[in-house]
Amino acid sequence: MEVLTLPIKGMTCAACVKAVEQALSRIEGVKDVSVNFASEKATLKVSDDISLDELIKTVKDEGYDVVTIKGEFFVKGMTCAACVSAVERALRALPGVVDVSVNLATEKASIEYIPTVTGFGDFKRVVKDQGYELEVVTKDFVDRERQERLREYNDLKKRFVFSAIVSALILLGSLTKVPVLSNWYVLFLLATPVQFWAGARFYRAALAALRHGSTNMNTLVVVGTSAAYIYSVVATFFPALFEAGGLKPHVYFDTSAVIITLILFGRLLEARAKGRTSEAIRRLIGLQAKTAKVQRNGSVEEVPIEEVVVGDIVIVSPGERIPVDGIVVDGFSSVDESMLTGESVPVEKSTGELVFGGTVNKEGSLKIRATKIGRDTALAQIIRLVEEAQGSKAPIQRLADRVASVFVPVVISIALVTFAIWYIFGPEPAFTRALMNFIAVLIIACPCALGLATPTALMVGTGKGAERGILIRDAEALEMAQKIEVVVLDKTGTITKGTPEVVDIVVVDELSHKKLMEIAATAESVSEHPLAKAVVEKARLMGISIGQPDEFEAIPGGGIRAKVGVYEVLIGNPELLEKQSIDLTPAKEVVEEKSKEGKTSVVVAVDGKVHGVLAIADAIKESSVEAVKQLKEMSIDVVMLTGDNEAVASSIAREVGIERFFANVLPEGKVEVIRKLKAEGKVVAMVGDGINDAPALTEADVGIAIGTGTDIAMEASDITLIKGDLRSVIEAIRLSRLTIKTIKQNLFWAFFYNTLGIPIAAGILYPFGGPLLNPMFASAAMAFSSVSVVTNSLRLRKKRL
Repeated sequence: MEVLTLPIKGMTCAACVKAVEQALSRIEGVKDVSVNFASEKATLKVSDDISLDELIKTVKDEGYDVVTIKGEFFVKGMTCAACVSAVERALRALPGVVDVSVNLATEKASIEYIPTVTGFGDFKRVVKDQGYELEVVTKDFVDRERQERLREYNDLKKRFVFSAIVSALILLGSLTKVPVLSNWYVLFLLATPVQFWAGARFYRAALAALRHGSTNMNTLVVVGTSAAYIYSVVATFFPALFEAGGLKPHVYFDTSAVIITLILFGRLLEARAKGRTSEAIRRLIGLQAKTAKVQRNGSVEEVPIEEVVVGDIVIVSPGERIPVDGIVVDGFSSVDESMLTGESVPVEKSTGELVFGGTVNKEGSLKIRATKIGRDTALAQIIRLVEEAQGSKAPIQRLADRVASVFVPVVISIALVTFAIWYIFGPEPAFTRALMNFIAVLIIACPCALGLATPTALMVGTGKGAERGILIRDAEALEMAQKIEVVVLDKTGTITKGTPEVVDIVVVDELSHKKLMEIAATAESVSEHPLAKAVVEKARLMGISIGQPDEFEAIPGGGIRAKVGVYEVLIGNPELLEKQSIDLTPAKEVVEEKSKEGKTSVVVAVDGKVHGVLAIADAIKESSVEAVKQLKEMSIDVVMLTGDNEAVASSIAREVGIERFFANVLPEGKVEVIRKLKAEGKVVAMVGDGINDAPALTEADVGIAIGTGTDIAMEASDITLIKGDLRSVIEAIRLSRLTIKTIKQNLFWAFFYNTLGIPIAAGILYPFGGPLLNPMFASAAMAFSSVSVVTNSLRLRKKRL
């Protein structure tokens, strides 16, 4: 019998407590349940064999949830896919661990767990039992990790250089008759430090795995090279043992030394390439400011970024990086937001506008009130999202994981069978041939390529996406995005700008366009109505000087009355002007036409007579037409959703080139539309502004939130596009297709290499007149396979979206 504590969320009253208690008490093995509403915890007395998954499922079935925490930890000592499997198995076996994903490329474990049941101490213990080390990712972790990687790289380089020089001497002494150097005792003295100092990392890792009954790539290297080395030592010091059996002794110090050298070289190239796969994250982290100039007690002082608090006034001079997210309270400047959006053109910022930490202030000086600091800033969220995506696993990787878990034992079995067949049936010298083929099979097998195939491509792909303002939640979303067959676009804020805009100016009397807009904008300049602001903004864009009305009155029902100089001005919807006894005959035809186009007509009357109509609409984004065209060219169907009536929906759809649309759709009805499209057997993506579209984004196979990078529903979406540009949807799909294509290439190469290489190493070509594979060539091929997979992933960085 043991006591479990589960943190419960979603309870709002005593009835909730009762419901949870009753549901848990019905489970077999639960002896006692006590749910505390104040602490939001359930304490249970349960039998030792109780299933934690069943407890969690029961709580969820009642409409509540068990609180879990996601933590990221650094795992030291992993070298191949078998290591990843061992760490994952050990962590997954812990009670309280909900989900585990271990990434070989980043050397990190992402663990979702119930904090009241398990924690870091348990994680560290079980990982150590497998022969690895676990470390918490702290704030200064990134710098320490970088230093650790550099130290590891330098150590690897030092051992490789030593091993390469000594192996060259051993090879020279083995292949030629050089005095002294060709002496077997000298070769033994040269090969020993290569075997046990340069190759020490292989022995440490293999022995750690052996202690816990598992095997990995290091096991193959150690067994293979040790067999060649020990055979050579026996031949050197006890040649009589061979001569007594009628065998001529040979030494293979060159084989063991060169194999270790080539594998170290492969590891060195791999470490260098793996470092480059996470460059995007490092660049993003490098954007974070270290200090900020803060206005306090009447003076400006420079403080570490950690000391800035929400509400502080931060001063940013020209050329400086903005340290925090905030609102401009004073100043005007242009800001380079390319790190957020991928757009190189600076954005103008003035009082009241949002700025983001990590962006660069180009020209003027700005005073900013800090609104988000530390982990809450847009940049920190982006880094966190990219790290989570890079730590996740794509469904495509499951096959590789299953193969990796049995790979090494199978290879050792094949090697032993190879040795036996060649020793029993092979031509003389049978033992020598059997030993060489045994070593070749062990050395050529490469679980590393399998382990690196998916994570390296995923890291480069998600990093490239982040640089383009495309944030991908996880590997599953990335894999699903390349299968998209239908893209559903929410109209407002996605296809359109989401704000009213004057799109047509129609003059029906002697006033010019400019004069009409000058009178209308001056009359509307003091109004807070969104349509009034649209009129003022249009006049400003036309370069018209806007004054103040002499008199102003807002009329209930949709309009204003104002005096502008000598003019009596009345502006409003057609119904209002009719009520004010204005003859609408000159504008009637225009109003009807604009109504059919889905535009709102604002009629301008001057001195009791209609002079013009301003057609206001939610204007279509410049990029929408091109985006829809490109999606169709990619054989993707485009569907539009809108709450507008059929006429408006039809007009907008026609303008952007969409044939299928759903009109009069309320926010809750969007989910039904997505379900309907999915029922047609299509893979559906929903693109929305991420605020009222959250349920539909969640229901879709791929939810894509499009917005400004801060007020978007990152939680509901699988992909977040920071730019409010529909063309980013195309870039996201292309990125997904390129990344998954790269992963498939990597996996094909890894499987093909091992499937082809192991039989050749076993000598399958020899009976047909083919060659036997020298173990030294096998080690070169093995090193090449890992490096080629990582290099192929790095090619993604150069691809155009």
